[in-house]
Amino acid sequence: MTFVSINKKAIVLFSSLLLFFAGNSLPAQEKVSFSDLSFFKNPGRNWSNASDVKSSLTAKNLFFINGGTGILVNQPTDNLRENLFTQLAHGDLDIELDFMMAKGSNCGIYLQSRYEVQLLDSWGILHPQSGDNGGIYERWDESRPEGQKGYDGHAPRQNVSRAPGLWQHLKISFQAPRFEAGKKTMNAKMLRVELNGVLIQENVDLSGPTRASSANDEVPEAPIMIQGDHGPVAFRNMVVSNFNKQKPEIHNLETILYPGKFVVKPDYEKIKPTVKQQSSIISSSFSAAPANEYLLRYKGKIIVAEAGLYHFYLNTFGGGGALSVNGIEVIPFTNWNSKGDISLKPGEYNIDLCYSKYVDWAKPSLVVDMEGPGIRRFTLSDTKIPSIEEADPIEVKANGNTILRSFMDLPAGRRVVHAVNVGSAGNVHYTYDLDNGMIVQLWRGDFLDATPMWHERGDGSSRPAGAVLYFGAPAFTLNKLSIPDALWMSDTTGAAFRVKGYTLDEMDRPVFNYIIYGKKVTDAIKVLGDNTGIQRELKIEPGLDLLYARIATGKSIEEISPGNYLVDDKSYYLKIEQAGSQKPVIREKDGIKELIVPVGNGVRYTILF
Repeated sequence: MTFVSINKKAIVLFSSLLLFFAGNSLPAQEKVSFSDLSFFKNPGRNWSNASDVKSSLTAKNLFFINGGTGILVNQPTDNLRENLFTQLAHGDLDIELDFMMAKGSNCGIYLQSRYEVQLLDSWGILHPQSGDNGGIYERWDESRPEGQKGYDGHAPRQNVSRAPGLWQHLKISFQAPRFEAGKKTMNAKMLRVELNGVLIQENVDLSGPTRASSANDEVPEAPIMIQGDHGPVAFRNMVVSNFNKQKPEIHNLETILYPGKFVVKPDYEKIKPTVKQQSSIISSSFSAAPANEYLLRYKGKIIVAEAGLYHFYLNTFGGGGALSVNGIEVIPFTNWNSKGDISLKPGEYNIDLCYSKYVDWAKPSLVVDMEGPGIRRFTLSDTKIPSIEEADPIEVKANGNTILRSFMDLPAGRRVVHAVNVGSAGNVHYTYDLDNGMIVQLWRGDFLDATPMWHERGDGSSRPAGAVLYFGAPAFTLNKLSIPDALWMSDTTGAAFRVKGYTLDEMDRPVFNYIIYGKKVTDAIKVLGDNTGIQRELKIEPGLDLLYARIATGKSIEEISPGNYLVDDKSYYLKIEQAGSQKPVIREKDGIKELIVPVGNGVRYTILF
């Protein structure tokens, strides 16, 4: 992995190995209903259901809840602080959920009641440890010397935690320990842990139960445990996938080699093979094959134990491939990457697979993955063969105030072509769209992945390397409205918008400049000193009546106190510190809430996230 650190003084490059992981999936999902507590065994009275929950940015361990259902809430007291166990006992498992921490709160999700992924209010921490949010908690041994009793903890790769009272998203892929004749033959693993959309743990070997687990032995199956004795926490949208079914197996495999260049699937009756032999594995590594321009055909049997819909994934780097089951074409001949589905009953089926290698500059690579009901995605082919020739990632670090221009791709296929990416040492960064005078995204964690821009010829784009808040489709921040409910302008007609670039302040932070409606605008954005968010100040010279700033959009915008708002389903806080003489307006357009503010001579507000 290549990292680039950009500041005034130096550019530093260093490398490490890239780990490959065949992505996880969620077949046979069970969405947990929080209409009651029936998913859990004998829940304590500190656990309840709610329809809504809010927290405080200043008061510790405080929740405000509304009665109802849909959310699972823990509110421990001195006398009520029981852990929560699922009815479900699991081995390999994926779990995905939203969670909310109160200020200063602490919790943990224990896979098999033994291996903890920590949940903690770690907002603003720059250098997370194993006990921080998303960490794999350490093990504990009282017989060790003082200061060494805790061991084998794993800190998250970066801290992408949100503020107390905001919803966060967690995904865990867990592999249970393996046993033969009652003896452990393989440790448990955290295959992946993603926090707020960012991979923070990968392929972590778990030598044994972590501290405060419910038991110190290890077993093939056990319930999930949620810690209930450390502080208020809330959960919603929990989805569990228990991978406890038998994987399909391939046998009676025959490999057939055809020389020549095949850019479409051939008629096998019209071509002659040069090699036919029995094989133990599907692989693009075949000693009898020429260096280029050949087709490998694999014929065999696949045994399926579980009825249901099965998904096949075919990666044919350097050429194309096709797959059929019992004569049914599941994946037609396709170049590079393809996938297909088929419903199967328990039984034995014929499988027919081909891989055509015809691109002379590419190394041969054939990878076949499969998943199904209660079966985590796994590789049917040779696991020593990588699926593609991965680019060595190029990451840009922000060790100080850092600016990098690039294209920036947003959701829904939107591309910002005049994007200014601004990074800070506080791990809070944003992208500014010069064409609209708008902050289009804000993120916490590492700065930029510039691989798409700088690898080989590149496409000019970069990507945020942390957990991102998106602020909707690019549009002018400022607009002139005859009435507060008027349509927000989406182009420059009548605005006389002109970009005037940016200047740097005394701390090398950009101050953006533009002209709109004949008025000069300066747009200064500062990362807060405690790394909790940003402050933005727009100044208009001279002021203009009927000029509004649109400072927030989202599915919901709720004023929680005068001038303070929770935005987009509790994704971030917004505080208006200065605005024009009229009141801010929350309005709705096409199902989306908007917060617009009369500007006068300027507006200043803070985003905390």
